[in-house]
Amino acid sequence: MTSPIPVTVLGATGLVGQRFVRRLAGHPWFSIAHLVASERSAGLRYAEACTWRAGGPPHAGWGETRLEAIDEPRQATPVVFSALESELARDVEPAFARQGSLVFSNASAWRMEKDIPLLVPEVNPRAIELLDRQKSLRDWSGGIVTNPNCVTAILSLPLAALHRARGLAAVRVSTFQALSGAGARGLFALDALDNVIPHILGEASKISAEMSKILAFEDEKDGPVISASCHRVPVGNGHGMDVSLAFRGATPTVDEASRLLATFRGDDVLGGLPTSPSPPLRVHGLPDRPQHVLDLSDTDMTVHVGNLEPCPVMGLKLYALGHNLERGAAGGSLLNAELARAMGYIRS
Repeated sequence: MTSPIPVTVLGATGLVGQRFVRRLAGHPWFSIAHLVASERSAGLRYAEACTWRAGGPPHAGWGETRLEAIDEPRQATPVVFSALESELARDVEPAFARQGSLVFSNASAWRMEKDIPLLVPEVNPRAIELLDRQKSLRDWSGGIVTNPNCVTAILSLPLAALHRARGLAAVRVSTFQALSGAGARGLFALDALDNVIPHILGEASKISAEMSKILAFEDEKDGPVISASCHRVPVGNGHGMDVSLAFRGATPTVDEASRLLATFRGDDVLGGLPTSPSPPLRVHGLPDRPQHVLDLSDTDMTVHVGNLEPCPVMGLKLYALGHNLERGAAGGSLLNAELARAMGYIRS
């Protein structure tokens, strides 16, 4: 039996870091070797430094583990999962890559670099091959693989399903994003209570740029024009999206679009990955679904789609819902690492 691959989690006390720890506890391929946090938390037990918000057993059984400050040479395991803030990630993640680690990053710092994979395995799995170019250009023995921001990670799946079949020309999306997307201390309670905040700094431009990179790589053409407006809403987890779509050719009927979404699958290699959901998209037939409370589970990697209707302005409209901390963050990054291992970029 092959020994688990040791991994390091950077930013282990934050909301995304906690989700990494929960998912890695008992993972069949990976095993936690280092939990890394700020200088302030270093030396503390994980249970002392971290208010656990990820569900499941408290601290996923790692509560007695002592947290470490960043020390790249000592913590450069074959795989590193990064839940760092982007400013810190810009310096720390390359330091691990130079030490030989393959870093799977949730940060935005490196996403738009031409030689850095911006990866959603069901949508653009060949982007992992950019690691070969990255290593030669940057002279790193390791590398960096990024997942997109939480909205893009979720929305890319239904868009890819329709784009492959019919070709998308334009996308208009309004998001309804959970409070957890702002981080544990992102909003004061009174800002969020009974309120909708109609702007999230920098979010709309990230969605447009990142989605275009992902979809253009997927079909080797220019992706659709994308316009996004972003709202913070008073729900704990789960990002919803109201989407209108224009197509390059004939607009699919609602039945055709439902079939394309329901039958969407990624590459065959995804079937053997522990975190890969089957199916990746679930189409809901009732007009008032999907809903956070009824349809989204606490560790959900599936993207839920419903309320498909003709759109008199664009052509077709739908509503998508996904878990921002799972599909949109830690789960998506772990799935990227599983794909990298399956494609031979991580040695057992």
